[in-house]
Amino acid sequence: MEFVIKISQFLLSLSLLIVLHELGHFIPAKLFKTRVEKFYLFFDVKFSLFKKKIGDTVYGIGWLPLGGYVKISGMIDESMDKEQMAQPPKPWEFRSKPAWQRLIIMLGGVTVNFLLAIIIYIGMSYVYGDKVLPVANINDGLMVESTVANKAGLQTGDHIIAVDGDRIDHFSEVSEKVLFGKDITIAREGEEKTITLPEDFLAQIIDANEKAFISLRMPFIIAQVPDSSHNKASGILKGDILASINGKETKYIDQVIPVLESVKGQQVTAQVIRDKQTLSFSLSVNDNGKLGLAYANGATPETLQELGYYNFETKKYGFFEAIPIGFVKTKEKLASYVKQVKAIFTPSTGAYKGVGGFKAIYDIFPTVWSWQYFWGITAFLSIMLGFLNLLPIPALDGGHVMFLLYEMISGRKPGDKFMEYAQLVGFVILIALVLFANGNDIFKAVFK
Repeated sequence: MEFVIKISQFLLSLSLLIVLHELGHFIPAKLFKTRVEKFYLFFDVKFSLFKKKIGDTVYGIGWLPLGGYVKISGMIDESMDKEQMAQPPKPWEFRSKPAWQRLIIMLGGVTVNFLLAIIIYIGMSYVYGDKVLPVANINDGLMVESTVANKAGLQTGDHIIAVDGDRIDHFSEVSEKVLFGKDITIAREGEEKTITLPEDFLAQIIDANEKAFISLRMPFIIAQVPDSSHNKASGILKGDILASINGKETKYIDQVIPVLESVKGQQVTAQVIRDKQTLSFSLSVNDNGKLGLAYANGATPETLQELGYYNFETKKYGFFEAIPIGFVKTKEKLASYVKQVKAIFTPSTGAYKGVGGFKAIYDIFPTVWSWQYFWGITAFLSIMLGFLNLLPIPALDGGHVMFLLYEMISGRKPGDKFMEYAQLVGFVILIALVLFANGNDIFKAVFK
């Protein structure tokens, strides 16, 4: 069932983004009386799952879910229709239109991508608001579970104050800024210090293949008392929170393990919190330093706030207040993605090892249906799609824009034969990138 939910969200998001992106090309083409021969969701190599011709345009769904396209008459695109291009230009063809109209048609797709992200973030801000955790409200520092981060000098209990001189305001900023940062300013035991991360820190994180990195310190909440547990009859119940063992505080999970290691094979007195009351129980610790209890390594913000661990702040926006918030969030996500792309194309960072394809996108969707998560992911993917399409690679919108700008500045239009070769080179580059990204997915799935 989890697979069905994830794949449904993945396909719905992908389909929505592709259709709207292509609609961004389709609408200005129609406005400028340019004939659109095809409007396709997914690629129709050899055959289509569905197609219907309305007017001059065939609308269809292909079988290969690697994107989608609109085929505009008189344009050298993925169809490589040399026969049509060999004919004299027709008034309804793309190549017959003024350069400024062609530029608007080519920018239509990415414009829709960025507008979609803005609209989604406006809607999410209005409907859901923002639940944030100011770093000032994290009293006992953060959990640093990554061995790579530990080796670099970060420890559990550190307060991360700034990255590369930019102060951290909210917990949600921490992981990304540290991953792509260099100088980390922390507070440890009341003193500030700066830790300089190695240049290949991100590559080391990827190679280590550790699920945890930097997170909130969590309480030890009993998730299950198995029938096979040696503490089955102790009176401990699901939902109890372990507060101390033999008088030693165990407010957080990371405090429990060393305490248990020190009392292997002993009977201990444990204090737990149940329904806001503190109760004492006698528990047995086996020779391996285990209680035989399953615990939940995580809790909802509501639970954490109710228990007094963290004080989250909820911001609600009226509709008109949400509008500038939508623009700001889009700008921030775009800046964040540009930083990631820059790191990927800087070999010394090793960020290219983390590049993923369709499986990586599929994996970011949750296993339960959540419209809030769905729209948040879709907005980010829309920004990503818009930015990538603006890259000056022939066969992408950015490649066409690059040649159109050259034409508008120089007054000379690139020849059809040159455009054909450029398109072919662009396809080779794109295929190589797709193979690399999806190859990374396969490599990580098989060997890690």
